[in-house]
Amino acid sequence: AGLHPCSPLSKKTLFSSHIFLLAGCLQIPNSKLLFYTFMLLVRCTLNHIFIESRIRNGHFRRREKNSSSGDVKKWKSDRVYIDKHGKWRIFDHKKISRKRCGSLRGQGWKYGSGFVDGIFPVLSPVAHQILNFVRKEVDPNNVWAALDTLPVTHETWDDLINVAVQLRLNKQWDPIALICQWILYKSSFQTDVMCYNLLIDAYGQKSLYKKAEETYVDLLQARCIPTEDTYALLIKAYCACGLLAKAEAAFVDMRKYGLPPSAIVYNAYIDGLMKAGNPQRAIEIFQRLKNDGCQPSTDTYTLLINLHGKASQSYMALKLFNEMRSQKCRPDICTYTALVNAFAREGLCEKAEEIFEQMQEDKLEPDVYTYNALMEAYSRAGFPYGAAEIFSLMRHMGCEPDRASYNIMVDAYGRAGLHEDAQAVFNEMKRLGITPTMKSHMLLLCAYSRARNVDKCEEIVNQMSESGLEPDTFVLNSMMHLYGRLGQFEKMEGILTAMEKGPYEADISTYNILINIYGRAGFFERMEGIFQSLPSKNLKPDVVTWTSRLGAYSRKKLYARCLEIFEEMIDAGCHPDGGTAKVLLSACSSEDQIEQVTTVIRTMHKGMEAALPA
Repeated sequence: AGLHPCSPLSKKTLFSSHIFLLAGCLQIPNSKLLFYTFMLLVRCTLNHIFIESRIRNGHFRRREKNSSSGDVKKWKSDRVYIDKHGKWRIFDHKKISRKRCGSLRGQGWKYGSGFVDGIFPVLSPVAHQILNFVRKEVDPNNVWAALDTLPVTHETWDDLINVAVQLRLNKQWDPIALICQWILYKSSFQTDVMCYNLLIDAYGQKSLYKKAEETYVDLLQARCIPTEDTYALLIKAYCACGLLAKAEAAFVDMRKYGLPPSAIVYNAYIDGLMKAGNPQRAIEIFQRLKNDGCQPSTDTYTLLINLHGKASQSYMALKLFNEMRSQKCRPDICTYTALVNAFAREGLCEKAEEIFEQMQEDKLEPDVYTYNALMEAYSRAGFPYGAAEIFSLMRHMGCEPDRASYNIMVDAYGRAGLHEDAQAVFNEMKRLGITPTMKSHMLLLCAYSRARNVDKCEEIVNQMSESGLEPDTFVLNSMMHLYGRLGQFEKMEGILTAMEKGPYEADISTYNILINIYGRAGFFERMEGIFQSLPSKNLKPDVVTWTSRLGAYSRKKLYARCLEIFEEMIDAGCHPDGGTAKVLLSACSSEDQIEQVTTVIRTMHKGMEAALPA
């Protein structure tokens, strides 16, 4: 047939001719002969051919894996191979799923995870050396000069991608950018969409949206086909910078390249909007997802349950959870944890425990985050010993408590006024070698603040400074509140002066404390002065601000003045909550006034229901 005698195909041809001669001697029918010949050819020495493009030199290397003699290298055309069933197939190297010991080019990596199949990168000794070097070296030229010394091989490629993914898991964005820049712009490796995606992700995480944009343009100019991950990461980068118009434009671009928006892209958009502090827009995007006929994934529902949980809307979180199950979308451990957290934020410990039990019935093992969420539910409900039982159960089940677990216990005892128990947990945490963070100190500070123990609170603040933890706005607000409740106005105002002149930024909570303290003390002029000064400080009164101001006049039964402030609040676009209604009702001194306030609140409630999306 004109084939080289050493080529695999010529060997197969000779082998086939021998089979036909043998069949003539044994008188095997032609139909069975063809079948047996095919099966023998499939199981002959050439098991399969794996083709992979690697180096930008106009050719492609074909690797033939031979069970007896190892790898045989030949130069052939890309995209054709014989699978393990003996069938000729054509493949797209961008869509190959990760195989053990296989190449990583264009495969495996997805938005929000390490690899598609959940396999974390296993680093070779060389990869470990690269990882340690890029973590320490910050000069790009030194990094690129070191990478230039590496051989341009399959193994080097795998090592570099493994290192980049490992760095991504550790959220080390600068070394990722250096590695990807070298691969794409300085090496002789074939450009790959995965490298572009990793680079866009690194820039997006650092809010460098212009560089992410430039990388996307480079991807198109290199004639790489963008994937849904590309657009997911680009949209998330825009959302992080508050550029919603550009995020929408990315959707249009995606459709232009024939990629309909998928759950992965929508999830990135929703996640980006949530992190950018725009939950209402995130809900709108979720509705658009369903209107576009795109099936929400488990991650989609988990994001929305988290959103409503953080807004103290556990009833909406539960509604989404039930919708999810009705759509045959299986909740995972993150979904259950998000729902337990939603109930925990409102102190609904019984509902949280129901969901916890339901999760176990679904054969999902609780992790430390789930136990922490359930502990938080008991803490906020005012049952510290219930939280302690969950803490003991967690340890009994072999789940090791983390720093957050101890912080929750400090908070649980502090909320219940058991500051000595809170101190004991704090000490135990230090004894076990867990370094208390700023939050740990703040929770202990709040515990002693509730007990009005000024000396201990001041001692904790000093301990923080000695530990190298500079007190932040929350700590100073706590001290202001404590001094105010004890009537030590000079110390309270001294902290305010230090915050306004020093590096600490006074926020709306700072001034809410002052309005509340002055209002309770009957210093209406000081209170109104603080309130009127807020616009000049670029601060907008929130519902707590208005309610604190209302409370000052409500205690004096100044009903008419309360109604005036309530009308101002509505005109300012601030929606009252349950606390506002209670304060307004407490200002009433007659049945007529109670009826009038009740009517106003009911009317407003109906109006808000009509304004809110179904």
